Amino acid sequence: MGDDSYDDSHSWTAAPAAAERARSVLAAAWSCSVTAEGTREELVGAHTVTEDGRVLVDVPGDSALLGAAICAPRGEPSAVLEFADVAPVPVRSRIRARLWLAGWFTVEGESRLAFRATRVVLRQPSGAVVVDLDDFAAATPDPLTTAEARLLTHLADCHADAVERLTRLVDADSLHGAVRVQPLAVDRHGLTLRIERARAHGDVRLAFHAPADDVAQLTERMHVLLGQAAAAACPRALQRQRTDGDR
Repeated sequence: MGDDSYDDSHSWTAAPAAAERARSVLAAAWSCSVTAEGTREELVGAHTVTEDGRVLVDVPGDSALLGAAICAPRGEPSAVLEFADVAPVPVRSRIRARLWLAGWFTVEGESRLAFRATRVVLRQPSGAVVVDLDDFAAATPDPLTTAEARLLTHLADCHADAVERLTRLVDADSLHGAVRVQPLAVDRHGLTLRIERARAHGDVRLAFHAPADDVAQLTERMHVLLGQAAAAACPRALQRQRTDGDR
């Protein structure tokens, strides 16, 4: 797809649909909070996700979740699962989204519970949305989800100069008073930058000219953005907070 034509006006700002975003949060999460029967448990590395979005949880034999699954009236929600999507690069307000699944557990084996959602709510900075259950079950995570943390930390730690060059694609008004710019998120549709000011922050999305379905395509999309940035007028120099090791 490297030969695809592109529009350097950046008029296309495609972003993942809510169902895909919810599935991406679920796929990337290592931990979750479970509220059931008036108790709240924090689970770390205990869950997996099936292709249709069911959450399988391995719990100790004396877990209160087992009792909640057994005693809940049939068909009534027995638990709420909460997942947080945390930016891998240190920025202000690192939680990029929260995902809540309300539904019920069923027992599968001696120490495994299967959770099926009856309500899915995704909350992002733009607001909360109820995700259609059929869309949620049919959606797949963004193809870059499992690589995103590694990609963003590498970009921030090893290519700060490239991040600064990309600010040439950002409207000058959005950069007014900026003290730091960091990569906040990346998905198949584009890269999001976090612009931090002394007392506030904002996000700017740079859309790719075509979706990137793997890391090789992402590399090509980033080269296109950097090429556009090289041709763009340089904005007012950013005020940067220098730390040890900055060049």
